[in-house]
Amino acid sequence: LGAERRARLPPGEMGWPLVGGMWAFLRAFKSGKPDAFIASFVRRFGRTGVYRSFMFSSPTVLVTTAEGCKQVLMDDDAFVTGWPKATVALVGPRSFVAMPHDEHRRIRKLTAAPINGFDALTGYLPFIDSTVTSSLRAWADHGGSVEFLTELRRMTFKIIVQIFLGGADQATTRALERSYTELNYGMRAMAINLPGFAYRGALRARRRLVAVLQGVLDERRAARAKGVSGGGVDMMDRLIEAQDERGRRLDDDEIIDVLVMYLNAGHESSGHITMWATVFLQENPDMFARAKAEQEAIMRSIPSSQRGLTLRDFRKMEYLSQVIDETLRLVNISFVSFRQATRDVFVNGYLIPKGWKVQLWYRSVHMDPQVYPDPTKFDPSRWEGHSPRAGTFL
Repeated sequence: LGAERRARLPPGEMGWPLVGGMWAFLRAFKSGKPDAFIASFVRRFGRTGVYRSFMFSSPTVLVTTAEGCKQVLMDDDAFVTGWPKATVALVGPRSFVAMPHDEHRRIRKLTAAPINGFDALTGYLPFIDSTVTSSLRAWADHGGSVEFLTELRRMTFKIIVQIFLGGADQATTRALERSYTELNYGMRAMAINLPGFAYRGALRARRRLVAVLQGVLDERRAARAKGVSGGGVDMMDRLIEAQDERGRRLDDDEIIDVLVMYLNAGHESSGHITMWATVFLQENPDMFARAKAEQEAIMRSIPSSQRGLTLRDFRKMEYLSQVIDETLRLVNISFVSFRQATRDVFVNGYLIPKGWKVQLWYRSVHMDPQVYPDPTKFDPSRWEGHSPRAGTFL
């Protein structure tokens, strides 16, 4: 970098050769004290909000304040996606984690409405409602204990597969579920392709996933060529049909990588956050009672002619929404995200050199007592009538 640029870097340390700060990072998370990693930088170098280290095989700047995260996230000229090699290889080079900005916007535009649109959500609700209800009954009828997170992941995976691969049979669903579990273990691991490392097992899982999805894709294309319709339209159908303003369609690699990303993001995050919300409510009986009373009031308001929940009922769940926001703040499934500097840029007065990776520590923002008083306390009431300022709820 040269002496002048080096002098303007954030405080920090690059750690051991090749390994960098990864051992300290992994040790903190495996110890059950994830905040210890950033706390060690704060303790040694002060509250500068940005620190330098060597992470996931790259020189990296860690950004830990709301203002810094907002600046990096909003500046599409100075920063592009910069996910670790392991994540890109496992999710796929044609997925959102590796796409250039314009392509990212194009694919988001093609896929957002089928997932989040009013009509789509209205169509998904009956299946989600019946799947959750039948799962709860099955756990209750089990007669013994169940592995709660395992069962939640299975339930959310069943829902997400229905949305993306509506006609998938049970064997296909089970094969996908097993592979996704193994894939997720290696998602943020170091990219070490040797026996015994999580990344190696995850690469095998990705190959299995691609083979299953390619098989389904081949069947869909063959059926279309014969003019055979499978009934309802799911995400795979929409991706096959999607074309941009120039009439260009997605190829098989693009469709598969988008599905790998969406399927993993959809069921892993939903399963984990549901588990934590349940744990927090169980630990706080008064909050549980209030959340339950709200649900019971909504159930009483549903006319006898209505089958299941509607989006109108869902929007009445004000306290439950606060419980979920507080769970997301305290746990934050995406505790960190990754960018890369396209040019020299300054954040909080410190230099991020061109080509360096940037880690945005959402968790540090959410656990900042200046942003959220008493941050380790689970307190849904902090969201009552509160609209977080930009950059503080990520």
